Amino acid sequence: MIQDLNQINFQPYGNIVPSREKDENIGNMTQNFGVKSEEGTVSVYRTTCPVQMQIGSGKSVLSVSLDGENFRHFYFDKPICIKSDVYFCFYPFKGDAVIHAASAQPAIPIGNRPSDSLRMDQQLRIEGIYTFFYQEREQGFVFPGEEHPMPELTYVDQGELHSVTDGQDILLKAGDIAIFGPNQWHMHYADMGVAPRYVTISFDMEGADIAPLLNRKFTAPQQAIALIQQMLQEQERMDEYSTDMIIAQLTTLMLLLLRQAGSPAGKLRSSNAVHSENEIIRRAQQYIGSHVREKLSVPVLAQKVGVSPSYLTALFHKNLQISPGEYIRRIKLQESKQMIRENSMNFTEIAQALQYSTVHHFSRQFKEKFGLTPSEYAKSVR
Repeated sequence: MIQDLNQINFQPYGNIVPSREKDENIGNMTQNFGVKSEEGTVSVYRTTCPVQMQIGSGKSVLSVSLDGENFRHFYFDKPICIKSDVYFCFYPFKGDAVIHAASAQPAIPIGNRPSDSLRMDQQLRIEGIYTFFYQEREQGFVFPGEEHPMPELTYVDQGELHSVTDGQDILLKAGDIAIFGPNQWHMHYADMGVAPRYVTISFDMEGADIAPLLNRKFTAPQQAIALIQQMLQEQERMDEYSTDMIIAQLTTLMLLLLRQAGSPAGKLRSSNAVHSENEIIRRAQQYIGSHVREKLSVPVLAQKVGVSPSYLTALFHKNLQISPGEYIRRIKLQESKQMIRENSMNFTEIAQALQYSTVHHFSRQFKEKFGLTPSEYAKSVR
């Protein structure tokens, strides 16, 4: 990565030459260094006395080292003076360049070294997403199992889900995440009386080892939950940028999980305050999920979790980028889809059961959320 050439960053290797002094040695230059953009190696030199340098033409990157092995790269845009016994070389920056140097003794050629990549490149890469489903399952369902060559992420949004793999039965509760590796057989099932809702994403990933994520479950931090919700929102939106947004959000999510898995400190809450905030939101989400067919409001919800409505609203906006009222509305609408699939109530009865003022109000919100009327949705699933 190329760093800014300033006095603080460059101090171990030399100093920036003040503007009033930069031209004093122009008539006494002892070396010129040519930088060619097509070369795959660079020439390394070592100073035997202080060397003043400045760009003659073009643009270049100056790389310096105290041991000849570990180099730091600087965008060479200011006159400098390098100390004695410092190793240096030059990289092209979008074209050829010439550097002028002045010193009592010429710098000594040491040899060549392969060119480094000067860009800040992405290490973990999501190469593509194959499936991205929001699963709404019936009570006590059983998925017999599968394996496929790509990893898969499972996030439980509501209820509980058993995930079985490698002889382990992992119970995932709301807010939990599990990762299955490539060609790792896995199955899901729910206990009787439990109708889980969960997200599954299968994808290709390069640049990181996911072994630390396998055969375990993670309690998703609020940042991870917010990313999954944003991905679902992008999936509903699906404009020309949504695919890239979803891939970027999944990349960030995987980085969060890998950091949490790799650092003992990452498994702990950063502070009691953050722990308290997460617990309040989790309790609120659990209450909404288990009382979705009751009349819910922000004041009622705040009372149940022991905070003020304004504080609860601030927490939801901070951690989930959504108001608690909108979250309640979305959970009720997801519940209505399950009720429509069960086909045991008509639309008026569903609206009443979910505490909508009228069936027309329910139908309008359903259409706004899913792009279909309740009748159109019912036809699509029967």
